[in-house]
Amino acid sequence: MLSYLFLILFLTPLCFLGNSWWLVHSLMFVCGFLFMICFSSYADFNLVGYFFGFDFYSFSLILLSFWICSLMITASGSVYISSYYSNLFIFIIVVLMIMLYCSFSSLSLLSFYIFFEASLIPTLLLILGWGYQPERLQAGVYLIFYTLVASLPLLLVLFSVYSFVCTLYFPLLIDFGSYYFMFYVFMILAFLVSMPMFLVHLWLPKAHVEAPISGSMILAGVLLKLGGYGIFRVMKIIGYMGLSFNYFWVSLALSGGVVVSFICFRQVDLKSLIAYSSVAHMSMVIGGLMIMNWWGCMGSLCLMVGHGLCSSGLFCLSNIIYERLGSRSLLINKGMINLMPSMSLWWFLLSSSNMAAPPSLNLIGEFSLLNSVISWSSFSFISLMFLSFLSAVYTFYMYSYSQHGSYYSGVYTCSLGYFREFHLLFLHWFPLNFIFLSVDFMYMI
Repeated sequence: MLSYLFLILFLTPLCFLGNSWWLVHSLMFVCGFLFMICFSSYADFNLVGYFFGFDFYSFSLILLSFWICSLMITASGSVYISSYYSNLFIFIIVVLMIMLYCSFSSLSLLSFYIFFEASLIPTLLLILGWGYQPERLQAGVYLIFYTLVASLPLLLVLFSVYSFVCTLYFPLLIDFGSYYFMFYVFMILAFLVSMPMFLVHLWLPKAHVEAPISGSMILAGVLLKLGGYGIFRVMKIIGYMGLSFNYFWVSLALSGGVVVSFICFRQVDLKSLIAYSSVAHMSMVIGGLMIMNWWGCMGSLCLMVGHGLCSSGLFCLSNIIYERLGSRSLLINKGMINLMPSMSLWWFLLSSSNMAAPPSLNLIGEFSLLNSVISWSSFSFISLMFLSFLSAVYTFYMYSYSQHGSYYSGVYTCSLGYFREFHLLFLHWFPLNFIFLSVDFMYMI
């Protein structure tokens, strides 16, 4: 574990060399491929020390972090071309990768909490430093205050756990039984805000709309998954109380996902629409995790990885249009199939994955979660039916509005797409649609 950590740590001095952008970019991909190849066991915690180790759940999310952070550098070509503090930009991405790696491989709840909070700082710097509009300051404040205010009670609860069991080491934690109700709420509140769950989701669309493409990719691709991973880990402590109270979160998440799906229909900003669709998808993940059965946990992992790749790819597509036209409004970005026919294929491929069409990883994740939630309560099929149907409807709405119709007459020239952009989109779509060939590993563990 430490070998990979040192590998990323030693990338940081390279960030400040002249013209080191593509060198660091290539080395990030090399780190990701080495990590993928060297994984030696699918069972239990692997390479266990007292600080770092991983099992299949954390391995998948670390690999997703490597992949998304590498693609963030590919997507941010405009920062390199304009030389807008490109060395500092790439340094922040490497630091963010270190934080995410440590978060997902921590074997102590306290170190997980520290790195979980620390990963917000590079994200905030990306939004404040390379965001588009002056409103990015307000978006940054929303991001920090929502997540910090919700996670401070979690820190107090961790001290309480330590005083009770004298350890925060994952394998030694025990179920606290019926301890007290606020202990249970504080334990999962930080992760529900980070996911984000309906009613505490307002920071996410603001952060996405104001963030640069790299900020949107890491927010949608990995940072939302930190919340799901945290819930998965702490359920060991609050499992007994979860049996009594989790029904509330499942009901709120599923009904909230339906409401957010309706909110998607009235969005005119492409990024805002994709951000709200993330909230709707994460509501199913919360439902699966809170039910605490095998289908739910593995389905939530599938959907988190699939959504990370798919949502990140859709943000890249919206950014490609934004770089051409200077606007993300659906009222202006009409008829793109006339101007960029080759890009329309990628819109179709990623939109179909977003609505969980086969053979995407999203389909496997949603099937598992449907299985899990309906086995918990047969009445939940009503909200699941709406969620699945409406996700297809707002994805069709986004695709048809952006690709069809008469294009804006103010557009006189538009490049069809660079090799870098097609490469970026392919690297989102290919793993999203081909991991399903080996998905049986998840269900055989």
